[in-house]
Amino acid sequence: MDIPHPYLMFVGDVQDQLAAKTAQGIVDWRPEWCLGQLRLEGCKADLDIPDLTIAEAAARGAKTMVVGVVNAGGVLPEHWTSAIVQALEAGLEVASGLHARLESVPAIRDAAAAHGRRLFNVRHSDQRFATGKGTKRPGLRLLTVGTDCSVGKKYTALALEKEMRARGLDADFRATGQTGVFISGRGVAIDAVVADFISGAVEWIAPAATPGHWDLIEGQGSLYHPSFAGVSLGLLHGAQPDAFVVCHEPTRTTMRGVQHPLPTIQEVIDLTIQCGRLTNPAIRPVGIAINTKAYGEDEARACLEAAEKAHNLPATDPIRFGVGKIVDRMMEDFPA
Repeated sequence: MDIPHPYLMFVGDVQDQLAAKTAQGIVDWRPEWCLGQLRLEGCKADLDIPDLTIAEAAARGAKTMVVGVVNAGGVLPEHWTSAIVQALEAGLEVASGLHARLESVPAIRDAAAAHGRRLFNVRHSDQRFATGKGTKRPGLRLLTVGTDCSVGKKYTALALEKEMRARGLDADFRATGQTGVFISGRGVAIDAVVADFISGAVEWIAPAATPGHWDLIEGQGSLYHPSFAGVSLGLLHGAQPDAFVVCHEPTRTTMRGVQHPLPTIQEVIDLTIQCGRLTNPAIRPVGIAINTKAYGEDEARACLEAAEKAHNLPATDPIRFGVGKIVDRMMEDFPA
């Protein structure tokens, strides 16, 4: 899937910043591809890039409008149709990370056909996957896991790739969600794969590799989340990780979208080891990534120090302080 850029990022009228996390992720990791954002009236998200109309974006050279939002069920709200049709009429391609296929809306399908534009449904792969086999394969793998959804699993894996490559290490980010696919240009949105083939899809994403090569696999959901634990478990078994990093947002009390209490970091460590041993008996934690955005500098450092002391693992905020100490631990536990 080769999606032409630069992009106009469409965030609709979402009601919080997390609902625009696909767009925000692309802006954070591929800022040079993002010309501006299109927000509808009432939108409460801001990507901190220029607000542009469709006409302005087209005049500045935008090639694709990216529907960069997430919502429950991955639906395409009916009142967004007109903006998507306008983009197609203006000569832009349209790409979406939602579960709903763009062409399922007749007006969008017809406009794309009439103007010779392409529709990219990033969440839907045309690749056919086998069932997972769980057989040990060469190479090293790390999986980011979480106490909840939207706690930094993708950002942590990307930060690890950046740090490891800067050190001359052989490492690749492996995308398992729509945002990661937009960023990396390859991967599979695991939550759109039929359940029987989830672990097999992850084996395809991170296949046998040379000794010393690290695949840094983007985690999804949480083993404790009542909505998404099935995806998280299939991903864990297919990843067959040698190492994992627990990602956490410390200000939450309940998991996103439900009333269930947030599990502790230790509970996630314990359950990840228990379940992960099915396909890799040697699985182990190598760090904790905590999103301290809500904290001041001193409070953030105190939070990280407490986590390190409680779990005897390096703890950091990947965005604020980098992931160097986690990479140090990986190299210590898995010497070349």
